[in-house]
Amino acid sequence: MKQVLKRLVVISLVILTATALFAAGVKEEKKVGGSLNVYSIMPEKYATKIFEEFTKDTGIKVNFVRLSSGEALARLIAEKANPQVDALWGGPADTYEAGILEGVFESYVPSEAAKVPAQFKSPDGYWTGIGIIPLTFLTNAKFLKDHGLNPPTSWNDLLDPAYKNGLQMADVRTSGTATERIYSLVNIWGEDEAYRYQKKLHENIQLYTKGGAGGAMPIATGQAASGVFYIVDALDIQQQGYDLVISYPKEGVSYGVEGSGIVKGAKNLEAAKALMDWASTKRLGDVMVANLINYIPTRPDVVVTNPALDMSKVKLIDVNIAWKGEKRNYFVERWIEEVIQN
Repeated sequence: MKQVLKRLVVISLVILTATALFAAGVKEEKKVGGSLNVYSIMPEKYATKIFEEFTKDTGIKVNFVRLSSGEALARLIAEKANPQVDALWGGPADTYEAGILEGVFESYVPSEAAKVPAQFKSPDGYWTGIGIIPLTFLTNAKFLKDHGLNPPTSWNDLLDPAYKNGLQMADVRTSGTATERIYSLVNIWGEDEAYRYQKKLHENIQLYTKGGAGGAMPIATGQAASGVFYIVDALDIQQQGYDLVISYPKEGVSYGVEGSGIVKGAKNLEAAKALMDWASTKRLGDVMVANLINYIPTRPDVVVTNPALDMSKVKLIDVNIAWKGEKRNYFVERWIEEVIQN
């Protein structure tokens, strides 16, 4: 698995010019027009840019509402009898796997799905991966200097009393980033020890945020010290010029596979299929690279230009995505009962 990621992350020191990028992309799609309604778990500023490019290529206008993964899944389930959107965009694949169990997704194999490695897509066509996002630690550099600390390189480092009331990270009840945190810990230490750790970690928590990226700005501005994020959100805030340190635990981290899928009963089905087709192409990966949207593309033929996305020295933990989907609700409920309520 790690070898696959290495092949996906081809480091280039030369930023592709706009001309070369266009030339490397897929041939322009026939513009079919129409509109599409979407719930996007992907943050709004990323989704806006990507959907703009999709509209340019296809003529299909995308209307979207940004939700956290827990909110999006809850809405899709509640609206199952009368779907309000045609597709779900972004968010970790375990959200889609949980949705499959609820019967909210339509099976569809995109036109270039064969070029996406098998571990990054549903074997039954219910979702297709568009990006890979490992977890990482994000820490305020001034905090480390003031406290004489090195950047955290172990999950246990976050238990240090120096971080008391200083950690911000996502709430498991609403965020896919947070459930990914549990998947990592369970696969490192086993379930019971993972929950014992989280109870200790809770003592240093300042705030649990609704969305996965919610704690990044407070850490950047010094209101909080550190937290656990997907790499795409950590790099986004660092790219804004804040003095932040990205580091990884020696015990390892799991990673999310950002997905995309069609909602069962979609009212604009052909437009939804067009989005899935477009998302399976090299064009999407090139759009993300050009706009510094730091997902590691699932297409191996996309050239990545950011060295920070080289995962060759990071211990990555492979976690079965179907298992994540099956265990998601159980892990959330256990977290509420043992970490929040005690």
